[in-house]
Amino acid sequence: MRRRDFITLLGGAATWPVSAHAQQGERMRRVGVLMSRAADDPDGQARIDAFRQRLQELGWIEGRNVQIDTRWPAFGFEEYRKYAAELMAVAPDVILAAATPSVLALQQVSRTVPIVFTIVVDPVGSGIVASLARPGGNITGFMQFEYTLSGKWLELLKQIAPSVTRVAVIRDFVNPAGIGQFAVIQAVAPTLGVEVIPVDARDAAEIEREVGAFARSVNGGLIVTGGRAAAHRERIIALAIRHRLPAVYPERFYVAAGGLVSYGSDLVDHYRRAAGYVDRILKGEKPADLPVQAPTKYGVTLNLKTARALGLDVPATVLARADEVIE
Repeated sequence: MRRRDFITLLGGAATWPVSAHAQQGERMRRVGVLMSRAADDPDGQARIDAFRQRLQELGWIEGRNVQIDTRWPAFGFEEYRKYAAELMAVAPDVILAAATPSVLALQQVSRTVPIVFTIVVDPVGSGIVASLARPGGNITGFMQFEYTLSGKWLELLKQIAPSVTRVAVIRDFVNPAGIGQFAVIQAVAPTLGVEVIPVDARDAAEIEREVGAFARSVNGGLIVTGGRAAAHRERIIALAIRHRLPAVYPERFYVAAGGLVSYGSDLVDHYRRAAGYVDRILKGEKPADLPVQAPTKYGVTLNLKTARALGLDVPATVLARADEVIE
């Protein structure tokens, strides 16, 4: 071997242990994710993709310095409890929890593992945090909206369909947030001259039966609140169109699937912002020191094709409010 080649070989070899040591010395962190959708739900996938992408932008690369374990309960409360226990068993450094049932299930398993939540409506009233400014304990995150937003769904419905005097409200009756949303709608209803009728989202058959019975009388409308109703979105949208019920939904994906109009926050943005809190916790900050944050983006999405199918002449004021119009 020539001397120059020998020196080059030695020089290269000298760098190998340094590089290898840098990779081996980088601690693998573990992030658990407890979603509130089925694994094949495209909206759930869009949200977790946004979370992963933001983590990567912050320097957390899957397989190199972070492992992400995801569970998809798909609205089954027994599944929430099962998957919460599974995630805690892998000893995560922090858990991302989507929606109130995920957080409550995780609380039953551990009060010490840091948790960052998204899409929780009333974290103080649900007993998840002590206060928004000072969460205390091991949990913080990003609330979906304040209950007062629920009243705006009814106002929007009256604006787009002024003749409505009766409104069926599909609610998640086992979720405290579902009860709270209905209570606000009920409180606002008298000022708008509207009678409100609850429809509990136990299963698709019950929703179809109760909405069908409601639709036998005239001047009806529909409001869908957050929670379990999302599992029956296609059935609910089809019912609203079949019975010619103007309907307001809490999230954009309903309107993209054929619903009339929605008003709510950008849920994908929740996951991007949650990645920032996960990053800070992985770097040593405590959930108790990170205030619960409200959404920064709200929007109206309107489906004009559905409006025409329902025979609605959408007022110019509603069109002007719309952040997105689907033709």
